[in-house]
Amino acid sequence: MLLLLPALLVQGEEEYEMAPIFYSKTEPRDAVQAMEKLMLAGKVKIDRRNAWTALRQVLKHLEIPMESQVMVFSKTSKQNDRITPQTPRVVYFSDNAYVGYALGGSIEVSAIDPKLGPVFYLLDTEVPEEKPLRFERDQSCLNCHGGPFTPEVPGLLVRSVFPGPEGHPIMSQGSTVVNTTTPFSDRWGGWYVTGKHGDLLHRGNVTATENPDNTCDMPIEKGANVTDLTHFFDTSPYPRKKSDIVALMVLEHQTSVQNVLTKANQTAMRAMLMQTSLQKELGEPVQHEPVGTARRIIDHMAEDVVEALLFKDEAALPEGGIEGEDDFQTAFAAKALRSKEGRSLKDFQLLNRLFKHRCSFMIHSLTFQHLEPHLKKTVLGMLGNILAGKDASGLYDYLGEVERGNILAILRDTGVM
Repeated sequence: MLLLLPALLVQGEEEYEMAPIFYSKTEPRDAVQAMEKLMLAGKVKIDRRNAWTALRQVLKHLEIPMESQVMVFSKTSKQNDRITPQTPRVVYFSDNAYVGYALGGSIEVSAIDPKLGPVFYLLDTEVPEEKPLRFERDQSCLNCHGGPFTPEVPGLLVRSVFPGPEGHPIMSQGSTVVNTTTPFSDRWGGWYVTGKHGDLLHRGNVTATENPDNTCDMPIEKGANVTDLTHFFDTSPYPRKKSDIVALMVLEHQTSVQNVLTKANQTAMRAMLMQTSLQKELGEPVQHEPVGTARRIIDHMAEDVVEALLFKDEAALPEGGIEGEDDFQTAFAAKALRSKEGRSLKDFQLLNRLFKHRCSFMIHSLTFQHLEPHLKKTVLGMLGNILAGKDASGLYDYLGEVERGNILAILRDTGVM
């Protein structure tokens, strides 16, 4: 029993809390930590007299565009008591950082650490003036952001629920963690959505009513093709009045790919550690290349990454496409890396798919840049074969020769390959 006790204790601990990740014990290297050091040195000051002013300054220093704003009214967040259909929470994002704010609450921030994945913080701006503002690392976020919703790693998620009149999810109807493959009709339950999308309906902008027989009524037709949210709630407290449909789709794609990258990276690091430990224990020469089980694990993770990056099984857009706000699309592409011909992985298509070139811009993200070396080499090798037309599996035949060539040129010209 004494021998079994350590194993039993470990079973209750998440893998990301063990070697080699040590999520909670490791000091992050992310944009929030860099910003806080500047704040403590007096080089960055946050005006705490007004919450919106403070929020704008946080967004500015984290290089998150205000135009990325989306609004969620379901009670699926840290500050649920402040969130209702009349007082939605706003969310902003860049490639490597996310900020949320509910009226009267603290500012929520998630920033990407290349090894740890997303790290979660709260910034309370209502502290005495004589005290410095601090980003407090909030491990309680892992209750939702570190389990089955986010493939058992610290992750980000966009959920579509069936929200009741006060924003509480109707649990009997379940929920959907949205990614690139989620059908359009299953998206945005509990979110506000502004933009045009033709005849195909989604779940956004409206609430649901639960029936005694465990069904629910949801008038989704009333939430279609909305461009003005004043019909749903008082927008006057919010500097921006939009929750852009294109921004929502980018956020969903980005968070799901981030989770795949985090999962693959941490799994590959763990596989290599296990290989090294086992070889040492058995007295065998330590091999620095993955072999056996480690090789199979890394190959499997690489397949998952490639599928996510290349939009495999992407859900089709409504007939006629979608139409969002130009200001988000401009801000999103402002710092896009481009090929010599001016093409970017952030170029939108919006007619029958989200992007013109179906390789995710997340290939330029911090996590991909710092992938476990053997995993990254394997991913790039797979991508190279697919884009060169040498993949015989047929899984990526939806990428035509011209599109593959354009993607390959972008990756080469931007230093990925």
